[in-house]
Amino acid sequence: MVQRMFGTNGVRGVVNEDMNTDLALQMGKAIGKFFGGKVAIATDTRVSGDMIKSAVCAGLMAVGCNVRDLGIVPTPAIQYHVKTNDDIVGGVMITASHNPPKFNGIKCIDFDGTEMPREKEEKIEIIYSGNVECRSWNDIGTMETYGSAGEEYIDAVISHVDVEAIRKANLTAVVDCANGAAFRTTPLLMKKLGVRAITLNADPQGEFPGHPSEPTEDNLRDLISLTGSVKADLGVAHDGDADRAVFVARKGKKGVYMPGDKSLAIMSKTIVSDLGGDCTVVTPVSSSSMVEEVVKDAGGSVIYTAVGSPIVARRMMKEGSPFGGEENGGLIFADHQFCRDGAMTIAKMIEGIVKYGPLIDQMEALPVYYVDKRKIECPNNRKTDLIDYMKETFSEGNRVDTTDGLKILFDDGGWVLLRPSGTEPIFRIYSESKDENLSKERGAQFEKVASDYMEGL
Repeated sequence: MVQRMFGTNGVRGVVNEDMNTDLALQMGKAIGKFFGGKVAIATDTRVSGDMIKSAVCAGLMAVGCNVRDLGIVPTPAIQYHVKTNDDIVGGVMITASHNPPKFNGIKCIDFDGTEMPREKEEKIEIIYSGNVECRSWNDIGTMETYGSAGEEYIDAVISHVDVEAIRKANLTAVVDCANGAAFRTTPLLMKKLGVRAITLNADPQGEFPGHPSEPTEDNLRDLISLTGSVKADLGVAHDGDADRAVFVARKGKKGVYMPGDKSLAIMSKTIVSDLGGDCTVVTPVSSSSMVEEVVKDAGGSVIYTAVGSPIVARRMMKEGSPFGGEENGGLIFADHQFCRDGAMTIAKMIEGIVKYGPLIDQMEALPVYYVDKRKIECPNNRKTDLIDYMKETFSEGNRVDTTDGLKILFDDGGWVLLRPSGTEPIFRIYSESKDENLSKERGAQFEKVASDYMEGL
């Protein structure tokens, strides 16, 4: 049996433990054998980025692939480069996204700029597990550097918004680049849009000294405070590889953190309304019912998928959906590219502020739902046991959705979702209701049952 290596977003692990140069070299060979042509590669700012990239590049060239090194750019920038350059057959992004700095990862990008589908990842895993034959000394691949991918990506982003209207609005934004891959590109986006940008953590320090790279409310205290104190029109933060964007609105002199499900709902409402309804929005089962409510009110409909941006993107392609996304700030715009795109999300949100008014007003107009999010530790080899136990315990007498994990739907409109993480040894428990106390009570109930089961193993 071939070992599964790819999770929800690539192969990840702790550097020089799970994610070491031997693995990266062999993975480079396997990816190169699979692609069989010129491959683009890039990294985020992690201190281990050059080490892992060098090993992957050595593997790629050893099997005859030419390599184009884009340097440090956001994940959607390398995806756009692969999509728009016919001589590039695929890409590799060295990143662990929002994970702590001791982690790194290898993410494969398909020929069309989308994240690699599972069936192709399985083929790479099969090649990886075997003896990969290298080329002779005079038939190995070469490497070239390419420094314009970031700017080309930003130029493509701004081609999809009304730049003139944005410039006339004279907006101010506070931008937190998380010491990550967007340290050049997002300030450049603001400059080209004519938005005054006050930057935080806009230097490429791969230990993420400003704050952990996951853009949670607790990690963005400086951004929230500064957005309010300078009376900015919005604040925005990225994760490490900048395929996501999370926003801060302003109410008076106070910054207000906006959870990802609200930005997803606002953008869903905007796009469906702009298209006159009669279109679909694709989102995972983990997304708030708020999204479906605003989409239906605007004349559209929602299609639910398993969690994972590649799954959402490919369902969008199948259904002809103009927009989709996840509740973590990863939004996908079909007219640009079928992948999560932090810069595109920022540009569209800024355009929406110009068109529909202050972000705080748009946020406060959304229907109110309360989401309780929890997680428990769960070794990867126990995840199947735990989900099976939870299904046995809670499925009888309840409406359930097994698209991804176990989603239990209650008659009052609330729900609880239990699903194993695809990137970490944890089990996630989401509970949603229009009653805040009920949401918390259900979350605590399901957490206790799951925790008690794990302790009894």
